[in-house]
Formats: sequence, C-alpha cells, structure tokens
Amino acid sequence: MKKSGKPTMKDVAREAGVSLGTVSKVINNIPVGDAYQKSVEAAIEKLGYHVNNYARGLKTNRTYCVALLMPSLMHPFFAVLADAMTECLMRHQYRALLMITNYDPEAETKCFLLGQQNKVDGVIALTYHPNLAEIDDSTPIVTIDRHLPGRIPCVSSDNFYGGELAAEKLIEFGCRKMLFLGTGSEILGEADKREAGFENICRKADVEYQRISLHQGDSPDPLFSYLEEYIRNGKLDFDGIFCKADWLAVRVRSFLESKGIRVPENVQIIGYDGVPDYNTGALPCSTIVQPISLMAETAVDLILNAKENPAPVSISLPVKFAYGGTTKASI
Repeated sequence: MKKSGKPTMKDVAREAGVSLGTVSKVINNIPVGDAYQKSVEAAIEKLGYHVNNYARGLKTNRTYCVALLMPSLMHPFFAVLADAMTECLMRHQYRALLMITNYDPEAETKCFLLGQQNKVDGVIALTYHPNLAEIDDSTPIVTIDRHLPGRIPCVSSDNFYGGELAAEKLIEFGCRKMLFLGTGSEILGEADKREAGFENICRKADVEYQRISLHQGDSPDPLFSYLEEYIRNGKLDFDGIFCKADWLAVRVRSFLESKGIRVPENVQIIGYDGVPDYNTGALPCSTIVQPISLMAETAVDLILNAKENPAPVSISLPVKFAYGGTTKASI
C-alpha cells in the first residue's frame, strides 16, 4: 500500500540508502561524500521532500532568514546584487527579507529593528547610516562598500585598483588629458577609493588630469554645469573621462553627444560596475566590472558562519576591464 502524507527525512534516508544523520548533514549544508550528497539530493527530488524550516529553526535556534538592506533597486548594481544574494541564500535554504531604505538613515534604523523583530539570522546592508552597528550588536551584520565602527566585515570590489585600471586603460587607448567624475554620499566608503586609484596612475604616468567629485546625492546635474565650462568651440578640453559608476558614464555620454562631442572619437569614457543592460545583455559603456556574484556569495557566507568563524574586517575582491563601446581599441 502506498504511504500517504508528506515524505519525511526517514523516507529520504530509506530511499537514498543512507543514515538519517547523513540526510540531516546534506540538508544543513554540512559536507559529506559526493556519492552520499548525490544520493540524498536525488531522493529529495524524487520524493518531493521539503524542509520544515520552522521545526528546523526550533532545533537550531535559527530562523533561516537574512535581512537585506538596500538603498534602492533603481540602481542596476543594487538590483543585481540583491538578486544575487537572494539566489545564494536560496541555495543554502535560507529566505531573504528585502528592505528598501531610500538612502534614509532613519529608515535604515526602522528596517534594521524590523529585521530583528522577525528574528533574522543576520543583516547584509549597503548602508548610509554611520552608526547602524550601534543599534544592537546581537545581530550579525555584513556591509557592502561601507565600513562601520567595530569589527563589522565589509565586502567590496577592489575599488582602488579599479580606479588604477581605468586610468591605465585610458592612457593605453591614447588619452593624455583626463578627468574623474563622481557623485555620492557624504558618508565615505570603499567606492571613494576609485578616485584615489585613478589619481595615483595619472601622477605616476605624468598625465594631466582633473577631478570633479560632488557629495550631493546621486544627481549628476551639477557635474554637467562643470563640464560645460570645459567645452570650447564644440570641443571638450579632456580626451578621457573616468566616471565613478556606469549610470553616470551613460548620462555623461548623452550630455556630451547633445553638444556635438562624439564618443569615443572625441572623448573616451570608462564607467564602473559592469552590469549588462537587462534587455540586450550588452554593457552600457566600457567599464570596470565588479564581481557581483562573488561579492554576494562572500557576504552570505560571512553571515551564515558569523557565529563560528571570526571574519576579516575588510574583504576586497578582484575587478576587470570590459569593452563597452565608449573607448577605442588599444593602439
């Protein structure tokens, strides 16, 4: 007679021909032999077994839920990062509680407290709140691109080298008078190192450069006013521009072309992020590509192992250059 009801861990163990303890290890992401792993996974799929996270949480004192605090999903980098972290959590049989803060420190505080009320197992935050870690130190926190007081792990791409790489590529492509453009928060973070890296290479190469960096939110409008001052007789005084983010590079390109300045013929532009266009899959500009999937996996791993393993305060992950139509080919 066919057994009724939902399959249990015992059913999975019987189907896989392994012990109940082995099934438990696979479900809780504890390493077992490859053969055992495959047998248990095949049995789970065949029987349609689903983990009871509520019961699982009572035994392990976990909720299997992690809060993600993001300032916005309008920025392509934020959206893709949130998606990558959610996918990574799902692979570990965790849920994501996604909360949007709209760059507001007060909203971040409320979201953080809401996450604690839901007894999340940790918080991954791209934060604009300089004192977020002081709200309550009982909940593990990992930040993206922002350093908080104390030994809070921060995951980022190698922003300083990314700035260096952008300058090196522009010089390689023939640029001799360059410009850095950036906007952002008044709260300093890892992304601010992009400017420092760019400046470092320009100085070493003895290349003329200027920097325009405004801490006035995300609006690029003041930058356009500055740029217009450097347009004379239909020509821009610079032949290479490094923008702090891809979205800014796209806006700058549009502005310059509206003034009759062609990209990349008259001026070459490199951005930072490397998020392909959703519809076409193409990069919006030549760019320094952040390893978004690796950043997500690293942040999730730090949260899930926060109580077992002490983490380094700063983790910087490698970047690379990718051609996206706003630079010339190498000379």
